[in-house]
Amino acid sequence: MKFLSQADPEIYAAAKNELARQREGLEMIASENFVSPAVLEAMGTVFTNKYSEGLPGHRYYAGNEFVDNCENLAIARAKQLFGAEHVNVQPHSGSQANAESYFALMNLGDTMLGMSLDQGGHLTHGSPVNFSGNFYKVISYGLKADGMIDYDQVLSLAKEYRPKVILCGASAYPRVIDFARFKEIADAVGAYLMADIAHIAGLVAAKIHPDAIPYCDIVTTTTHKTLRGPRGGMIMSKVTDRLRPDDKKNLAQKIDSAVFPGMQGGPLDHIIAAKAVAFKEALGPSFIEYQKQIVANAKILAETLLANGIDLVTGGTDNHLILVNLVNLNIAGQAASDALEAVNIHANKNAVPNDPRKPWDPSGIRLGTPALTTRGMKEDDMRVIGQTIAKVLKNIGEEKVTEDARGVIKELTERYPLYPELEY
Repeated sequence: MKFLSQADPEIYAAAKNELARQREGLEMIASENFVSPAVLEAMGTVFTNKYSEGLPGHRYYAGNEFVDNCENLAIARAKQLFGAEHVNVQPHSGSQANAESYFALMNLGDTMLGMSLDQGGHLTHGSPVNFSGNFYKVISYGLKADGMIDYDQVLSLAKEYRPKVILCGASAYPRVIDFARFKEIADAVGAYLMADIAHIAGLVAAKIHPDAIPYCDIVTTTTHKTLRGPRGGMIMSKVTDRLRPDDKKNLAQKIDSAVFPGMQGGPLDHIIAAKAVAFKEALGPSFIEYQKQIVANAKILAETLLANGIDLVTGGTDNHLILVNLVNLNIAGQAASDALEAVNIHANKNAVPNDPRKPWDPSGIRLGTPALTTRGMKEDDMRVIGQTIAKVLKNIGEEKVTEDARGVIKELTERYPLYPELEY
């Protein structure tokens, strides 16, 4: 049997180069993180060879006793971690978890209320370029002038349009989400309440952010980002369908049916095994300290950027991400992202609320601290990083600034090595 270096030298070289890129740069894309070696190992196991359509104990293929064991462990650990009544760990991604949840709750053309993409929501929250905006009648809510969620607008729109589903959660919102307030609104109009906590799942699990589980009918998440697991999705729900209690299927059964056979075939068993490993890690006491450090790092980074003349949406952060508004610097998000990439700081361009520029050429960048925190960086490092980012953004194209910044990043990445035990 040939291993990767012999079987496909080109892919082997790409993997080797990617490892070097991750080691030598600061990963500040808020939706990215570094999994543990154990999670990495689980993703490469022979579970990838197995087909296991169905649920543990009820498969369409034979030979699933060990797959069942892994999936049952993943489910049990997720329930313990989040305090969820029901969990399905099979969704391949957060977007699929959302699609499957909609499929369980709505018919085509039904009305849903979600956060607008240009205000901080996600594509799957009703964007017209996404399936969600095409399959359902979407009403979008946004933010107040201070960048905070406009709960009065949410209530007003809910009363006017009577949506079947109200969706809370975001992909670029740096403040706490009031799930209890959303529950009051959903109850007032007889809507299902669904939360997408993909970005803040780790914070929620560690009780660093208010919990969505007690208030929501369905909670979806990715298993990477702050949760620090493999790339994948998960759906958590109540068992009872509180709005349609007389249906033949309860809410948990509707979710499971929406996943399979509704929208997916065989689950990715090697990824489910890795999810189980990540959930076990998250149940350990060090995970809570890790989540606290993520937030502490984000706050210091935000303070440092503000002190150095960088404008932030909402003036700071309560979670793991920061949304930088570049309008006052007259810089496009793409130019800013490119300038940071040139010094090995990886960020992403992002729209800001009421952005004067086009979605593909927005006025902001989004920064996050999960991956930096995984490497062991703390508050003093955030001050250095914040000062470096500010200098680069205010002096784009100046060779001396770029050269000095590269030196700072090189020193940081060498002080906090990534995967020292891993070699390709």
